[in-house]
Amino acid sequence: MRYQMNRRGVLKAGAATMAATALTPLATAARSEPSRGGDLRMGIAGANTSDSWDGRTHSDSFMIMHGHGCVFDCLTEVTASGELIGELAENWEASPDAKVWTFNLRKDVTFHNGKPFGADDVLESLMMHTAEGAKSAAKPIVSAIQGMEKLTDHQIQLTLAAGNADFPYLMSDYHILMYPAGMVEEAIANGIGTGLYKVENFDPGVRLVCSRVDGHYKDGRAGWFDSVESIAINDASARMNALMTGEVDAVNRVDFKIETLLRANPNIEIFEVTGNQHFTFPMLTNVDPFTDVHVRKALKYAVNRQEMVDKILLGHGKIGNDHPIGPANQYYHSELEQLEYDPDKARFHLKEAGMDSLAIDLSASDAAFPGAVDAAQLYQASAEAAGISINVVQEAADGYWSNVWLKKPWCACYWSGRATEDWMFSTAYELGVPWNDNHWDNQRFQDLLFEGRAELDSDRRREIYHEMQALMSAEGGTIIPMYANYVDANSTKLTHGPDLGNLWQMDGSRIAERWWMA
Repeated sequence: MRYQMNRRGVLKAGAATMAATALTPLATAARSEPSRGGDLRMGIAGANTSDSWDGRTHSDSFMIMHGHGCVFDCLTEVTASGELIGELAENWEASPDAKVWTFNLRKDVTFHNGKPFGADDVLESLMMHTAEGAKSAAKPIVSAIQGMEKLTDHQIQLTLAAGNADFPYLMSDYHILMYPAGMVEEAIANGIGTGLYKVENFDPGVRLVCSRVDGHYKDGRAGWFDSVESIAINDASARMNALMTGEVDAVNRVDFKIETLLRANPNIEIFEVTGNQHFTFPMLTNVDPFTDVHVRKALKYAVNRQEMVDKILLGHGKIGNDHPIGPANQYYHSELEQLEYDPDKARFHLKEAGMDSLAIDLSASDAAFPGAVDAAQLYQASAEAAGISINVVQEAADGYWSNVWLKKPWCACYWSGRATEDWMFSTAYELGVPWNDNHWDNQRFQDLLFEGRAELDSDRRREIYHEMQALMSAEGGTIIPMYANYVDANSTKLTHGPDLGNLWQMDGSRIAERWWMA
């Protein structure tokens, strides 16, 4: 069953109504009604000893899940069924050109330290991302805000430099958490948010324990557990074993190698959704030899994409085409010519680059994505036929995102995808943004990015985003061999509603809010 991401109501007060964006949350049979009680125990991959409650730095699943899906809130939220709703914002409206946005804030919200939530908190939380020296992945979003104004204690107005039809979606970004004004550093140090669960103990890279907040504004519609305990288990085998032995009730990133064993256990359920998650090999195109488009093309033809889907994902996904717009996006270019494994074409482009052969390093760790090292070795094997010698450098899992990604010339990576095309392109492919992990400089692509962002006509947006996908597939600096389903697992002690969100792992990273004891 397919659902629509409902953009109705996103643009109000005369602004154009946007067309729906198709997502594919998992529909399930009717389940018991939610009720309070019980303790959620999870084994979660994607933790690092450098983790903190600074949302600007969140980049992997442990902090994404416990930041915006547990301890903190954002202004807006994408529901499990794909609808955009208000979280700390009750509603919003825009000018006809989508440049001026007015958000009405909830009045019944307090931070975990008792401070009432209001307009000052939103403005200070937004300004964090553009402060001098701030290294925020959400800087491209917030820097587009030309003016911020407090209209009342619970109403703000944000004026953009250019119209952006998707702006309310961007306010659900997991980096843009709301902190108490005047005490941001304290909130980062201690995890003081407005979320359903408050921090009792946090040992970065090891363990988190939270307790349910009484009298929360989401009472009766979310937050059913009395407590949440998450153990950092980056090793896949250890994580699966913790679920099978009952040490934890849910895990992310199922190890496909033992999936059959998990499915044979009557006390375990596997939940899988199709989204926009994609596994990548970005290259720094401002570093030789990746500056040469023919070298990039050679690498595109030297990878056997179907083999990776078959052997790494074991069928839990589909082949990619070297652009990040996934099958769950509204403007996915399904008719774009598919890049195929072709060693002869790879050799041709090497010669065009003036090379008879090529020797390069590829950094990889299973911290990048499950099976990343195996995928790199498959790439190594397929590239040999094209005269390309890939040296797979196995990197340490801890610190991978701070020591390897964005620093090594070619490495393994993953992206969860984003709900809108502009959100994805702006986060990772706009020149100068912090998370641009390939530095591909194509003026036509950049011009289209800004044009598409402000365009309200759906047909024209489709043309723009199709051309951007084609440009990136042909010349870009990121190899995207596969889209991967989210495959997580849980004990039958747990249950959930009829839909599972597919923006991130673990029900849109909001399992702590949305699930309950069966």
